[in-house]
Amino acid sequence: MEAVNINLESKDILAINLKYYRYLTKLSQEKFAEEMDTSLIYINQLEKGKRNPSLEMLDRISVSISNLLGTNVPSADLITFDQKKIISAKRVDENHKLYN
Repeated sequence: MEAVNINLESKDILAINLKYYRYLTKLSQEKFAEEMDTSLIYINQLEKGKRNPSLEMLDRISVSISNLLGTNVPSADLITFDQKKIISAKRVDENHKLYN
């Protein structure tokens, strides 16, 4: 398999991974934000790569995702690129529908 040449910042990788994990949990951004005990605006900005979370927030997000999925999702996974986690849809909702 050919290596992918990628020049993404950590916040861009986090954005990809957050959307992927939110897709797996079948939650809207609003419900996802509630689970993270943060605001919809903050989650939206993270998913767009506009914000850099603190390390504490990164840990909080990984714990919340782990609880939602019933499996361990380490904080490091949130900032590790995996091309398989790219979700092409612009919108994911709690009905597990993808909107382009």
